Amino acid sequence: MDKGRIRVLAGVTDWAVAAGVAALLLGTGRSGEHPGTGPDLLGYVLLAAGGLALAARRRAPLVVLAVTGLCAVGYVAAGFDVLAVSYLVAVYAAVRAGYRAITVVTSVTMLVALHLTALVFHDGPVGEAFAQARGTLEVAWLIAAFAAGEAVRQAERRADEAERTREETALRRADEERLHIARELHDSLTHQISIIKVQSEVAVHLARRRGEQVPETLLAIQEAGREATRELRTTLQALRNDDATPPRGLDHIPELVERAGNTGLKATLTIEGQRHDVPAAVGRTAYRIVQEALTNIARHADAATASVRIDCRPDTLAIRIDDDGKATPHTAPTPGLGLLGMRERVTALGGRLRAEPRSERGFTVQAELPVEQIS
Repeated sequence: MDKGRIRVLAGVTDWAVAAGVAALLLGTGRSGEHPGTGPDLLGYVLLAAGGLALAARRRAPLVVLAVTGLCAVGYVAAGFDVLAVSYLVAVYAAVRAGYRAITVVTSVTMLVALHLTALVFHDGPVGEAFAQARGTLEVAWLIAAFAAGEAVRQAERRADEAERTREETALRRADEERLHIARELHDSLTHQISIIKVQSEVAVHLARRRGEQVPETLLAIQEAGREATRELRTTLQALRNDDATPPRGLDHIPELVERAGNTGLKATLTIEGQRHDVPAAVGRTAYRIVQEALTNIARHADAATASVRIDCRPDTLAIRIDDDGKATPHTAPTPGLGLLGMRERVTALGGRLRAEPRSERGFTVQAELPVEQIS
């Protein structure tokens, strides 16, 4: 259930309670000997007002406490011997909201005021006046209302504390899992990638030392090893919450396209629209989409050319990567981890992704990333 609906239901409940208490007070007041004219009419108004004021007890508990107390004193002065139910409910609401000391002081003042009012406005003996005051606000009922409010407040506080503890536990476990993944990546990949990087650099160095032409594939392996090392380091730092190295973003996409050209693929980059700052999450996702698309083209597409087009719109960053590979409209794309990862990244930002064969030949990846919603 959403918070808006909960607030509506709470408001309806408050008004229902207020109307019920007002009806109870009026019914009790009418059961006495009152003709309903003169000062008695004011007493009825105060009985109804004290009950209806409870509708605001969640928003302004102290104000409601004061209003119900004044109403009770007023209808005692008018000659009504009615239990101050509305004030008891206000005491419960104020204590539940945490105003214990103020409620105690107000209640003591209320008891004194009721006795003085009954003594001044009651024509009979002093004992009857005090009995009327005690009938209006019994100390036992007052203590019960105070205790009920305190019990509910403590229960809600313990529930909030338990919820906060669960959230902290979940965050701590997530941190531990992230560090565990970082250690696993470091132990399983760093060594192998370092070997590839070192071996390729040694091969390139020996070939140049002998005056031989270095094959393009060897240069591509060398550059891929360097990039993999940088990417792994960045990933490990991100998993460890280390922000020393800035994340890859839009500014690094030209490097991706240039490196793709080193593999024999003729790749071009076109940026349209007015370039503006985008949130880090959007820039990082754009970089990963282009990186994954160019990697898939180099590995699987058997393409000669690839084009990367980035359209910087006021509220959207549109990315399109096309190739002239072997995919045809009748070829169903095989969903791999790369496409799945791209779709998850785009969906997390509230964007859209299309990855499908082109109408003529080749494959296209199109993504639209909202900018204003994330910034």
